[in-house]
Amino acid sequence: MKVIHLVSELRQWRKEVGSGRVVLVPTMGALHEGHLKLIEVARELAGPKGQVGVSIFVNPLQFGPNEDFGRYPRELEADCARCESAAADVVFAPSVDEVYPKDRSVIILETSLSKVLCGASRPGHFDGVGTVVAKLFNYFTPDDAVFGTKDYQQLAIIRRMVRDLNFPLAIHGVDTVREPDGLAMSSRNRYLSTNERSEAPALRGALQLIREAFHAGETSAATLRGLALNHLSANAPSGALDYLELVDAENLQPVAEVNSHTVVAVAYRFSKARLIDNLELA
Repeated sequence: MKVIHLVSELRQWRKEVGSGRVVLVPTMGALHEGHLKLIEVARELAGPKGQVGVSIFVNPLQFGPNEDFGRYPRELEADCARCESAAADVVFAPSVDEVYPKDRSVIILETSLSKVLCGASRPGHFDGVGTVVAKLFNYFTPDDAVFGTKDYQQLAIIRRMVRDLNFPLAIHGVDTVREPDGLAMSSRNRYLSTNERSEAPALRGALQLIREAFHAGETSAATLRGLALNHLSANAPSGALDYLELVDAENLQPVAEVNSHTVVAVAYRFSKARLIDNLELA
């Protein structure tokens, strides 16, 4: 496995691999089993003759001024070992200066899907996501890219960007990998205190409560949301709600009556960690 830090070297690598299938897994590092699942799916897509590329880059453009860019875990050596064990072919780990010129003045701006959920509470976040992902697509020119569905809004925005800007690749979503107690795996879970970690699975519990009630016949979004909020209040009192919304799976707009095309999305803040999760009601 090769580790590359410069765009020029990555482009040379891409030229050398030629026309074989290239599958990209973009990450910010601090890799866990969820990331390794993405690499596993990428390896299956690439096949024995294809190439799997993993990017490891903590992207400053997607962090707000009071967020955790400075303390986000950076463990490149361990991450590269994990990538190699998962049969990746190349890791691209550039510096911030390598990705962004000092006088940069162009960003990718999504104007619809990014205005709700995480986009409403983290202004500018998805501008940063779209910009760095577009750059990675230009660097790797992949045939496919693989993302986790835990970041449901991010996945929807990237799919929209690929469609609207005619990027010639396929986007694949991979189901969220979870801890035994249901908590979605996240690099930020390590920020949780012991007590907060014991409460965090309540996010998944709240989403499942909504799905169970929906399958039992309840379709009022307000009623279902109330059930989930009561569950979170009772079972995760150390944290605070950022949002819990029932939205259309395609346009991410809140719905009054839910159906099998509805997604429940939640963001919850603990002392040092903001966790997200979602559940499709289908």
